[in-house]
Amino acid sequence: MSSSPAGPSAPLQRLQAVLFDMDGTLVETEELWGEAMFALATQLGGTLSDEAREQTAGTSMLASMEIIYADLGMDPAAQDLQADARWVEDETAALMTSRGMPWRPGARELINTVRAAGLRTALVTTTPRRVATLVLDRITAELGVDPFDVTVCGTEAGALKPDPAPYRKAMADLGVDPRSSLVIEDSQVGTASGLAAGVAVLGIPLVQRLQPQPGLTLRTTLAGLTAADLAALLD
Repeated sequence: MSSSPAGPSAPLQRLQAVLFDMDGTLVETEELWGEAMFALATQLGGTLSDEAREQTAGTSMLASMEIIYADLGMDPAAQDLQADARWVEDETAALMTSRGMPWRPGARELINTVRAAGLRTALVTTTPRRVATLVLDRITAELGVDPFDVTVCGTEAGALKPDPAPYRKAMADLGVDPRSSLVIEDSQVGTASGLAAGVAVLGIPLVQRLQPQPGLTLRTTLAGLTAADLAALLD
């Protein structure tokens, strides 16, 4: 666990913590998951539709497998779901290693801004820790410090997004209240998880379209955001 800089200045006192999603929010890895899923569909003898791929964004691997099987017209009971999910995870990890994991626009700068403001930070992802560690290690190496006070990966909260459990666990571990926290997400299940946890959410859609709703602020990019901008979203 990293230690954050000194506490936030007076204008930011209401905002205490920022909770980040990972794939598609901080790093350009969502397309790698998609590439692995398209490859699995080919291996299974079919072609995954773009619509089905969009539905898998942000979901668990088991949910993604069910979407893929349905799209290919396959009986889930006749498939080795666990093995197929593991294959996609391993293929994605290999792509991350060979292709790299570029930052999403403005993400690196925003993490630095949040830390400089003295805010608490968490990374909350549905990606299993064994794969998420590749991204976390790379982020730490590039920034020269682990920027997250707390990380919640995969099923570590006992339930997956869109259940509020992952964000509730992160806030409990940080010792912060939902009313003083902000979630940053790119997917439908991620924004649903944050909102269900009682947190204001900043949505930066990538693979999926996000519909306006109470508690959700939509932007096209993280670029140019300040800590004060984030604090204003709590209003």
